Amino acid sequence: MKPERIQQIPLSELRPFQNHPFKVLEDAAMQRTVESVARFGVLVPAIARPDPGGGYELIAGHRRLHAAKLAGLETLPVIVRNLDDDAAVVLMVDSNLQRETLLPSERAFAYQMKLEAMKHQGERTDLTSVPVAQKLKHKTSREILGAQVGQSQDQVRRYIRLTNLIPELLDMVDQKQIAFHPAVELSFLTPEEQRGLLDAMDYSQATPSLSQAQRLKKLSQAGACTQEAMNQIMSEVKKSELDSVTLRYDVLHKFFPRSYTPKQMQDTIVRLLEQWQRRRERDKSR
Repeated sequence: MKPERIQQIPLSELRPFQNHPFKVLEDAAMQRTVESVARFGVLVPAIARPDPGGGYELIAGHRRLHAAKLAGLETLPVIVRNLDDDAAVVLMVDSNLQRETLLPSERAFAYQMKLEAMKHQGERTDLTSVPVAQKLKHKTSREILGAQVGQSQDQVRRYIRLTNLIPELLDMVDQKQIAFHPAVELSFLTPEEQRGLLDAMDYSQATPSLSQAQRLKKLSQAGACTQEAMNQIMSEVKKSELDSVTLRYDVLHKFFPRSYTPKQMQDTIVRLLEQWQRRRERDKSR
């Protein structure tokens, strides 16, 4: 097979892949890459395809392109391939899924994009190696994708569900403020309900547990996921906060002003219990 030719292409002629789901972060790893590029150049060529509007669309090598810009280079070593949209998506996703750390949002949109490309292409053996293709014959695209990325098809489905989250909630998943499984349940809420949930979370100063997220999902499916219902669920004191004791929002608000947040109520309850304990100790000592 004839080796592919590497071209030095001006950075100004390279544009990012459309809807590229992977983030190029200004972190310590990028700084190390910039230092390496400045010293040794870009050692692994990027991959691009001709852009009908002129220049080239980058398929693999977005971090290398960014590092080259920061290092002051004018060109990037690139292998140019003529690829259709689906083949370009598959290559773009596969080249990035090899990274050690991926955010949940990156994996979610990457799986979604590759799955759609695979469905467009049908049962093509060029999506994977021949032995794997033979082994997965008559499997669904999701099963094939799961085998390629080392995930079950159910886990692939769960990740793709995250693409239904509004950006604010998805960012909280990336930042590990909302756990993965509750986030999957929340993805079944409508965008309007999700925005209402943000208000409920802000009011309660809490994020949903799995059980709370499951209850919110059921309310949404029943058409009963109102702001009041979300406030009530999110304002419950969780078992993890008071061992095995759960105090409901409607019960607590019989004793507190409506303006009190759950945190203020909890602090007041603890303070009163401390006073009660001190009185008991005084009574015993008499």
